[in-house]
Amino acid sequence: MPRFHCPEEPSSVLRAGGEVELPPETARHVQVLRLQPGDTLTLFNGRSGEWTATVLRMGRASVTVRVDHHHAVEREAPLDVHLAVGMPANERMDWLVEKAVELGVASIQPLQTERSVLRLSGERALKKQLHWQGIAIAACEQCGRNRLPPVHAVRPLQDVAAWSPPEVQRRFVLSLDDDCVPISQVLASRGSTGSVLLLSGPEGGLSPTEEQAARAAGFQPVSLGQRTLRAETAPLAALAVLTLQGLS
Repeated sequence: MPRFHCPEEPSSVLRAGGEVELPPETARHVQVLRLQPGDTLTLFNGRSGEWTATVLRMGRASVTVRVDHHHAVEREAPLDVHLAVGMPANERMDWLVEKAVELGVASIQPLQTERSVLRLSGERALKKQLHWQGIAIAACEQCGRNRLPPVHAVRPLQDVAAWSPPEVQRRFVLSLDDDCVPISQVLASRGSTGSVLLLSGPEGGLSPTEEQAARAAGFQPVSLGQRTLRAETAPLAALAVLTLQGLS
């Protein structure tokens, strides 16, 4: 059954038995799939479960559905992993956002760092944030998640207190230094529930100054082994270790 994100607005509150005119973006997706009156679909608002719905009317640029039943199903990992990442360049950040959402990330904080190739500010940064949030929505529709992880506005790495989620219990920074312990070992020793903030650098990694600042702010250095992974691969590998082990 096709799934669509339906953000709740005054005209589109999801409740069983109600009729809803889908938001324009969602309606376009329904029309592209050539759904017809009587066809069923799944809607989710990004916060609480999902609803089955039936198409009632198809207009030239609008779609009206009847909301049938709410299902309190969640597909989240028991360990909330918030990802703070030095943005890789070109389409690699798009790919990172998509795969991170599929793997169960709780939120994504794009960071401007000393070695960042991608430099964003002002209107361009806002457009990128909206673009990445759209990628996160599409990933949720595809993989079955009902909770939409936010992609936050770009921030400088130095302002740790401003972008660090207050509920985080543990903070890790991916590092190549010799004093690091494997991230799987740290998780095994401390359990696989709660909330984690994972910090990863851009191409070339964090600068020595940035890594020292992260350690001073309470980030424990962890590693993924002896190989050096790309900027878009390393956080995903760590995220997979954290969320998939948390599901075992």
